[in-house]
Amino acid sequence: MIRNLLLATAAVGLLAACTAKEPEGEQSSKANMAAACTPADIVLTNGTIYTVNENNPTAEALAIKDHKFIYVGDNEGAGRFACGDANVIDLAGQAVYPGLIESHGHLAGVGFRAVSLNLQGIDSLAEMLAAVKKYADENPDQKWINGRGWIEKVWPEKRFPNRQDLDAIVPDRPVTLRRADGHALVANTKALEAAGITGKSDNPVGGHINLDENGEPTGMLIDTAMGYMRGLIPNPTIAETKAALQAGTERNVSLGWTNFQDAGSSYETFGLMKELHNEGKLAHRVYEAMAFGEDSERLIKEGAQIDPEDYLTVRDIKVVMDGALGSRGAAFIEPYADYDTRGLMRYKVAELEPMLKAALKAGIQVETHAIGDDANRKVLDAYEIALKAVPKSQRKVNDPRWRIEHAQNVQPNDVDRFIDLDIIPSMQASHAIGDLHFAADRLGIPRLANAYLWRTFIDKGTIVPGGSDQPVEIGDPRIEFYAAVARKDLDGYSGEGWHPELAVTREEALKMLTIWGAIAAFQEDKLGSIEVGKFADVAVFDKDWMKIPLDQIMSSQNVLTIVHGDIKFQK
Repeated sequence: MIRNLLLATAAVGLLAACTAKEPEGEQSSKANMAAACTPADIVLTNGTIYTVNENNPTAEALAIKDHKFIYVGDNEGAGRFACGDANVIDLAGQAVYPGLIESHGHLAGVGFRAVSLNLQGIDSLAEMLAAVKKYADENPDQKWINGRGWIEKVWPEKRFPNRQDLDAIVPDRPVTLRRADGHALVANTKALEAAGITGKSDNPVGGHINLDENGEPTGMLIDTAMGYMRGLIPNPTIAETKAALQAGTERNVSLGWTNFQDAGSSYETFGLMKELHNEGKLAHRVYEAMAFGEDSERLIKEGAQIDPEDYLTVRDIKVVMDGALGSRGAAFIEPYADYDTRGLMRYKVAELEPMLKAALKAGIQVETHAIGDDANRKVLDAYEIALKAVPKSQRKVNDPRWRIEHAQNVQPNDVDRFIDLDIIPSMQASHAIGDLHFAADRLGIPRLANAYLWRTFIDKGTIVPGGSDQPVEIGDPRIEFYAAVARKDLDGYSGEGWHPELAVTREEALKMLTIWGAIAAFQEDKLGSIEVGKFADVAVFDKDWMKIPLDQIMSSQNVLTIVHGDIKFQK
């Protein structure tokens, strides 16, 4: 499917390229061109435009009218549209890319990160504790302190925080602080008491309550064990959630994102997105996946809501199969190298089969979080059973484009199963450059050969849509592009056994953030490249990612973001 789709996309690009050319033999004077001018809404000139259309890969200028590209070509040709009330912008050589597509993120979390206790980017346990104490002191009326974003990978203390750490700074109120990956949290004693957690509490399926040498809770709750806090941590109000969603989209467009694939939400949140869209406050497109459970059952029953303008669509189900590598919740075939566990599996294959078969018959896409090699294998097992059980004659959509999200550690024979089953590996390059600081300890050097296999998947003929998994990661497209091409952290470090040969080219990295993301969401006919007839999504940067040294990418700045033909950010 993917190979044929890429060929078909190239053919569409050739047609669009032909459409954009001047009529053969036309030698109009400037006066005649002005007389015949059709004013566009926006005209960008003097740019270095990367179209991601292989038949017309670069251009100088483009024109937008009624939300779509009507011209892609040279500056002279763009003059036919630079008249009347057209907003003509001289880019002075700046770099233009198709609107960047975040293929995996959590939109509400992005917004709430900006307005709550944000612990991202903190470099030590001591610094985190100081930040929490400062927040608690500044918010004396807040009955429960809740934050997110810490990660211990670069801390000199080289350990998880514990309840005693938190008790020392906030002894009088419950405190819960979620790890950056969202798969673990640390709670103080007040929070553990509120949840009734003791050393004798049961570990739920797919979760774990970490205990100390005395058999008492350390405060660390892994994956589904965080459910003990459900209903205790104060929920945000509807108004707060709506404001967070709006803030998230506004932050994203300031970075060049124009389309956001929201990995696991609810109909309640989707309703708030609809309200924002109707009010003109949803700054970018959203492709929504409903969380596995009641909302996914409703989606299968009611069917997909596919927006003809691809601005706000729901047609996907998000399942979480295992946890994260850093908190040792990712499920592996062999035990971790630094702890006696194989990780945590949330579902058995048989538990997923009824939903998968029903989704095929209803034309609903499925994307499943799987990080460890055992989790990836089990998801492939479940997908294969369902795909074989439901023939194409019984499917509402013949080409379901099912995905595995993250696909961080995959055995070689299972890589081939991705290809054979037409499963899309949706991967986030920033996870690799973050995990390189602890993955060798967790797995041992030999298993790193199966980790973050972007190059391997591409060479075998499939696409790899990219994203950031924000707010797990920072959510900056510059980081994702750099990580995919450099396969090093932002300081230029790459650990032992990190396989630099698995990096991708700059052209492939750009596809990861544009057309491949569009394909993964059934949107390649309308989005993902700069071509006549497609919806006009554009990101403009002051430096050219395709040419500058890699160490300069993070100094580039987004200066203009256009979504659906409208300027959403301009610096």
